[in-house]
Amino acid sequence: MIRQERELYAPIRDFLAAQGFEVRGEVAQCDIVATRGEELVAIELKRAFGIDVLLQAVRRQRFADSVYVALPKPRVSGREKRWRLCKSLLRQLELGLILVHDEAKPPFVEIVFHPLPYRRPRNAGQRRAALRETRGRSGDYNVGGAPAGARVTAYRENAIHLACALEAFGPLSPRQLRALETGPKTLAILSANVYGWFERVERGVYAITETGRQGLAKHAWLADVYRARLPESAQSAPKQAHGQRARRGGKKSD
Repeated sequence: MIRQERELYAPIRDFLAAQGFEVRGEVAQCDIVATRGEELVAIELKRAFGIDVLLQAVRRQRFADSVYVALPKPRVSGREKRWRLCKSLLRQLELGLILVHDEAKPPFVEIVFHPLPYRRPRNAGQRRAALRETRGRSGDYNVGGAPAGARVTAYRENAIHLACALEAFGPLSPRQLRALETGPKTLAILSANVYGWFERVERGVYAITETGRQGLAKHAWLADVYRARLPESAQSAPKQAHGQRARRGGKKSD
């Protein structure tokens, strides 16, 4: 018996992945976002049918090509009429329905029906944001339907990457960090310092703080992924570049 929404996540993730989708949990306040090329599917997970899941699913129609409600297979004995009305309401709202048969071992996924074509205008900005967040994550590190917490967003991943580089090589400039493939948002993340992980030790040079080291310890499993990705050839070059820049009297490097 499924006791928590998060237990629906793995069977649906595996089902979609087998069909060629890239699946991410907890994107744009949605339990599951799956992409295949330019196709974007949103899925809301709930233990039981109710008004809350309908409100959430209808909001996802603003940016997703298809929106589904996913539930454990209900026990409808004696309530067949009510269940038919629930399914009819989903169809009228142009939503699809997915059931997870948890009595099976392992659980299997059934697409009861796909959503009807959504004919109203979509929010292009929300769609771009959802696609950008999905594609900006290097892996599936969140469980859809889990309580809110320190979710791994694309922004947090990028900050972890930067912190790992500064931990390994010492103080560096944004230019040197970008050479380590930390991405185009390097300077913005260092400057904003949302998590308090970075400090500017001199003009154009940043270092990791003690809070940053604690952040890496908190996300040790993901930090290890990025430590392993740091190029071997960069282990001495960034330090040499920083030392040469410092001796020249602090020419700005960004």
